[in-house]
Amino acid sequence: MDREGQACCDSTGEKPPQPGLLLVFSAGVPMCVALPLQGGSIELGRGDARLSGHDPRMSRRHARVSFDGNHFVVEDLGSHNGSMADGEPVPAHLPHIVRHLLRLGDSLFLVCPDVQHFDALGVKVSDGYVMGPAQQTLLVSIEQAARFGNPLHITGESGTGKEHIAHTFHRHGPLQTGRFVSVNCAAIPHGLAERLLFGARRGAYSGANEDTIGYIEAAAGGTLFLDELAELDLGTQAKLLRVIESKELIPLGAWRSKTVDFQICSATNKELRTQVASGLFREDLYFRLGRPSIALPPLRNRPEEIPFLVEQAVRRVSAELSIQTSFLERCLLRPWPGNVRELLVEARTAAQSAVARSCAQLQACHLSPSAGSAFANPEVTISREEPLAPRERSPTETAERVRISEVLRVHRGNVSASARELGMHRTQLTRLLDRYQIDPRRFS
Repeated sequence: MDREGQACCDSTGEKPPQPGLLLVFSAGVPMCVALPLQGGSIELGRGDARLSGHDPRMSRRHARVSFDGNHFVVEDLGSHNGSMADGEPVPAHLPHIVRHLLRLGDSLFLVCPDVQHFDALGVKVSDGYVMGPAQQTLLVSIEQAARFGNPLHITGESGTGKEHIAHTFHRHGPLQTGRFVSVNCAAIPHGLAERLLFGARRGAYSGANEDTIGYIEAAAGGTLFLDELAELDLGTQAKLLRVIESKELIPLGAWRSKTVDFQICSATNKELRTQVASGLFREDLYFRLGRPSIALPPLRNRPEEIPFLVEQAVRRVSAELSIQTSFLERCLLRPWPGNVRELLVEARTAAQSAVARSCAQLQACHLSPSAGSAFANPEVTISREEPLAPRERSPTETAERVRISEVLRVHRGNVSASARELGMHRTQLTRLLDRYQIDPRRFS
């Protein structure tokens, strides 16, 4: 999915897509306001009632955004505080392509080829969990599987929130009053999976001085969540399948089975069908646990949740610390390979840094330069003579370019002051300005 489509779900299939903008942050307040481009364009300014009137830095007639069928284009209408597109200043009265994020004053907008789901569902916060339209839609499948007592398999990148989905599955199932037992299969030491999952009786092995209850027995009457399911060895998989199908458990060293009733939910960041084809996962266990399955989208495909997640992380550190728009802007321009887990850790770390410095505002400079950036291959070098075209820049370079532009904007184009804040020599910053074709005079 390209950057223009990251903020959006697929079309409903019943209506044609409705291009538009999502107002996700304004004057320190996270929100999700869908602004369709009626007639192909929209004029934005402080006088628009839909913008809530929270942003005093937005001009009355600030900018106009249009969609030509392929690209979103912004034109700054001579605003007092200017406009930023994807972290770069937009010259007044000159059309400029917006691929992902637009900043007007202290308001942030995501471009979206179809805003219909956002208009209907918005972003909800339930029990501390942030859910955009994609997450809310998944709840239907989760609740249905739980009500009918079916297993549920969750796929998705690391850090997308699979364990929370498992908790949701447990809360909606017939055994919701029982225990929720979470097991990270990747953390089970080699050779101990059978003992830990199925339990053991006294004398079953050297040092077994008493009976031990396994994870499965502990989950009886409740839900067993097997995270990183694909990490179990084939022998353990076979025994797990027998317990699931028979509802009978034989602990290690026991000669009599016991009945166990539990719901099961599993998760992995690997493709189970590929694991089956490679002989690493049993086909019969796949058909028992692999369906129904839901896929959690990565955070980069649901950026509308980022302002709400950042606010939650910051509030856990300080109730008084305000969030500067530049901090959210930087967060929204990074890919976050570690997803929600990484974002929460980095936002919390930045907030702690701001508090330690007695700052009243959480600013872009408090965010680590590497936070939310893709991991770069140190063996890959880029020639200065052949700079990447804007659409071909790596996420790491894009983040660095945005960071430099933001600091230059704060220091009104002063290269020496910007270099000091960036922690580099003036000559090094000058080379980066040449490489990224950034003219500091635009910020003066």
